[in-house]
Amino acid sequence: METTHQAEQQRSARQRRRQLLEAADRVVLRDGPHASMNAIAAEAGITKPILYRHFGDKGGLYRALAKRHTDALLDALRAALDAPAERRERVEATLDTYLAAIEARPQVYRFLMHPAEEAQLPEQGFDVGRHSAPLLRRLGEELAKVIAERVDLGQDSEQLARVWGHGIVGMMHGAGDWWLGERPCSRAQLVHSLADLLWGRLAAVSDRPGGPGF
Repeated sequence: METTHQAEQQRSARQRRRQLLEAADRVVLRDGPHASMNAIAAEAGITKPILYRHFGDKGGLYRALAKRHTDALLDALRAALDAPAERRERVEATLDTYLAAIEARPQVYRFLMHPAEEAQLPEQGFDVGRHSAPLLRRLGEELAKVIAERVDLGQDSEQLARVWGHGIVGMMHGAGDWWLGERPCSRAQLVHSLADLLWGRLAAVSDRPGGPGF
């Protein structure tokens, strides 16, 4: 009986946390990197102390939102990489998936990744730029795993896959941030140009025997 009650409490807590994150998402979509805990609490219909009870502080809320959006982005990137198509097409689809995600929700992107000098939040001195580094590292490590699983890089393959993973994420982030701000070309043009940049050695390596390919 006690176990059932505890399970119900846990389900209720997870549901409440999800509702609070959805409220935070709505505020972030409206206010971008300047979303405040006061505004999020008001959107959720609760007081700020209750919001702190769930997430600790703004850093805790940021990390929860970052995980929520990063998980969804990684799922989409893996789907693009695993699509039944030629390697070049999958590379372009993966780049396009990332760029389409930041284009569709630019305020969320800016909240998660915007440079610190423009996204400094007065509330508790919270600095989005400082907190975004672990998110980029996670993306780099996850992409490195995908590369290591799909292509044979020979000697020191694990290290090289990590170099490539973090390098590609850095390229996507840097180019995407610039493109989102200036829009110097279409998304399709940017995808094609970035794929050309990657297409040197990547086109020459072999798939791992029996693997899903890349």
